[in-house]
Amino acid sequence: MQTETENITLRPLGQTGIQISPVGMGVMEFSGGGGLIGRAFPVIAQETKNAIVQAALEGGITWFDTAEMYGMGESERSLAAALHTAGKSDDDVVVATKWLPLLRTAGNIPKTIDDRLRELDGYSIDLYQVHQPWSFSSPEEEMNAMADLVEAGKIRSVGVSNFGPQAMRRASRALRQRGLTLASNQVKYSLLDRKIEHDGTLDTARELGATIIAYTPLESGLLTGKYHQPGDPQSGALAWRKWMIRRNLERTRPLIEALEEIGRQHDATPAQVALNWLINFHGDLVVVIPGATKVYQAQQNAGAMAFRLSDAEMARLDELSRRV
Repeated sequence: MQTETENITLRPLGQTGIQISPVGMGVMEFSGGGGLIGRAFPVIAQETKNAIVQAALEGGITWFDTAEMYGMGESERSLAAALHTAGKSDDDVVVATKWLPLLRTAGNIPKTIDDRLRELDGYSIDLYQVHQPWSFSSPEEEMNAMADLVEAGKIRSVGVSNFGPQAMRRASRALRQRGLTLASNQVKYSLLDRKIEHDGTLDTARELGATIIAYTPLESGLLTGKYHQPGDPQSGALAWRKWMIRRNLERTRPLIEALEEIGRQHDATPAQVALNWLINFHGDLVVVIPGATKVYQAQQNAGAMAFRLSDAEMARLDELSRRV
């Protein structure tokens, strides 16, 4: 299924005035070869990265999420190179990246912002996020440092990642005192991981007018259905992933079968149905950032925006998901 770009309705990123496609693209997979986390990812040739980003853009994806931590700049550099190759100007795309708080204070935020901008090679930071809720500084100190960057024209908006309800409210209050709003909270969320619906995170985002950015929306491939096929499709997975996949196969089978059945009604894959549920079940509140290591994966991710599940289909997946 190919996405009709002109039919995609953009949605607001929080209350920032920034408009984004419901499906973005996470480029953590572009980390290979850089820093400590880069060792966990295969090295992808830049030509392949260029093709992946081009496919995402052609499918209607307008924004990309990266981070300092992803290969210590490797992911940011790779994304910028791919966007340049695609001929995209700064105004054509929205770029989000993240500050790493590990063993740092909020004072590091202004000290390292030029590093992030240099790695992004001419692309603005439309959304700058605090990557984790732990650092040597309070959320208020971090938000004030971020607000200084907005006022200096270094970034456009401020978000957080992996923050719980209390920390979100503290961050929001601090930003509002500076005349800003909390744009987003990037958290793990999928049909197989609905913790944010029960711990108050989702409700707090709705209350604050912040967007939920869902990472790992396909549960590392489990929601694609490929692991439920006959044979041993997980043979190439790392040992820990093999164990997790096998452990979850049978309990997730009814949900996967429903994704496949519904997908046939829309000429869509199970993965596209799973992503479509996320971007529509809560209205405009949730957007997703699936990753890709191959061109067809970027095409399929974008294709999740080419249709809309019915209310009955979303309710059915909701019910099956809660049983897992």
